Amino acid sequence: MPTSPLRRDFLWGVSTSAYQVEGAAHEDGRGPSIWDTRCRTKGGVVDGSNGDVAADHYHRYAEDIALMKDLGVGAYRFSVAWPRVLPRGRDVVNEAGLDFYDRLIDGLLAAGIEPWLTLYHWDLPQALEDQGGWTNRDCAGWFADYAVLVARRYGDRVKRFATFNEFSVFTLFGYAINWAAPGVTDGPSHLRAIHHVNLAHGAGVDVLRSLVPGALIGAIHNRQQVLPEHGRPENEEAAALLDEHWNLAFPDPQILGYYPPRLARAIEPYVQAGDMARICRPTDWFGLNHYGPIFAKADPDTTWGFGWGEAPSGSPDYGVGWPVFPDAFRDELLRLTRRYRLPVYITENGCGGSEDAPDATGQVNDPHRITYLRLYNQAMMDAIRGGGDVRGYFVWSLLDNFEWGSGYTQRFGLVHVDFATGQRTPKASARWYAERIRAQKEERTRA
Repeated sequence: MPTSPLRRDFLWGVSTSAYQVEGAAHEDGRGPSIWDTRCRTKGGVVDGSNGDVAADHYHRYAEDIALMKDLGVGAYRFSVAWPRVLPRGRDVVNEAGLDFYDRLIDGLLAAGIEPWLTLYHWDLPQALEDQGGWTNRDCAGWFADYAVLVARRYGDRVKRFATFNEFSVFTLFGYAINWAAPGVTDGPSHLRAIHHVNLAHGAGVDVLRSLVPGALIGAIHNRQQVLPEHGRPENEEAAALLDEHWNLAFPDPQILGYYPPRLARAIEPYVQAGDMARICRPTDWFGLNHYGPIFAKADPDTTWGFGWGEAPSGSPDYGVGWPVFPDAFRDELLRLTRRYRLPVYITENGCGGSEDAPDATGQVNDPHRITYLRLYNQAMMDAIRGGGDVRGYFVWSLLDNFEWGSGYTQRFGLVHVDFATGQRTPKASARWYAERIRAQKEERTRA
């Protein structure tokens, strides 16, 4: 009898995003995105870098597919770059950009790897930002038109779609806290962006449902338990408010049909008749990105009065560089199953490292990542044994990449990338993950 609680069809995968790995930012007709602009804004990225080349996935995708096949993964989650296929965000289609994703998808299928396509992973075309971006209600319609293009082009081969990746991160950090593009810090702009992105999600679901027979549609949410720093009472309200903005602002209206109470009062002026029905559309799965809990503190100098606090001193980090709480991961998986009653796919989990580098023998040893992945995989197994409906696990990330505001100072990949030459070197964690997948397949065969 098998000892694993995993389903026979449990899916192992890896994830990336377009701006973080593709490069080719000025090739084959691609237009600029808000992250191209952010990277050229003083202080926008800590090391002053950009995604112009990144991991050069655009040119080296075939090599990367071969790496995935060696890992034994069953799926690859990637995003389409909106400005690569619609350089101005609307109207004028770039066939060269569409052709790249044809090659990528066909290569994945030939290797026996299922493509999981994310429509939006933060790279809004700059031309649309110039028209107000997500603060403009029309952006929901622009997104729907973009979804039509993608669905018609790839829906014959792709059946797994996510509308957005980490709604809360790109709206909160982009419109209330200046940690991401487009770098706005304005409460009303943030509220409008939240609501318009929710409307875009609903419209995208409807497009995919109507144009892709057999589509399995989801959305990818970042969710972490929010705790008051040091357990102090003055930080409890900050934690409650951050919880609504971070964990509830998108899945609650999309799945349950309503905004959480504090946010609902603030966002009411931007909600029109029929909007909640447009947002709350049936989906097939819940994508969870999770790295660890968040500690909140009161901060009157921020847009909403909350800030990021510190974890309790002495919290274990296992060499990862941030506190590691696998039990919080287990508990989040159980909460999701109870609250939203959708199958859960862990679409991102992993850890960074600034010291990942080949040694004298050319090997890249990253024991901290192996420890992290082992602990979080065990927590996932515990959640499943406790009733969590978890059906897949994707590591972030396949490759070292451009890590947004951290630039190239953090490496999250299972595969080391020499950013000067593009050379790929699987790390020790890649071997660990391949063995994890192989062992599960063997157990499934024996069962």
